[in-house]
Formats: sequence, structure tokens, C-alpha cells
Amino acid sequence: MVMKYGGSFPPWSRIDDLAKMTREAGVDFDEFIACLQRGATDEEMADRFNVSKKTIKLLKDHFFHYGVNSTMGGD
Repeated sequence: MVMKYGGSFPPWSRIDDLAKMTREAGVDFDEFIACLQRGATDEEMADRFNVSKKTIKLLKDHFFHYGVNSTMGGD
């Protein structure tokens, strides 16, 4: 049986998940999440992970928009 979806895009995402994004940026994923829980500022996190504030902002934006994982299926 072939399932159809109503949208103009497939029911999955090709966006990387946060774990992969942090790994590629050289940021420890678990520590990144811990910093979010503590409410660390972008500057504090940039200093902690030795990356730019822009990198931290992009990672945080991804987290708050998509969560930890991007949608990988449409069932």
C-alpha cells in the first residue's frame, strides 16, 4: 500500500540533529544541554566551548526551533 501525504514536502526532514551539529562545531553535546539548563549566556557558552557567539546562537536557535532531534519520519 502506498501512503500519500497532503503537504508539498515529504513527511521527514533532512536537517541534522543537534548532536551532529554540536559535534561538527567541536561542542560537547551533553555539556551544551547542561549549559542551556543552567541558563548560561551565549558569551559564557562561547568561552566554555572556545567557539564564536554566532556558533552558539545558531546551535541554540536550532534547539529552540527544532528541539534535540529533527523529524526523521512521518508515521
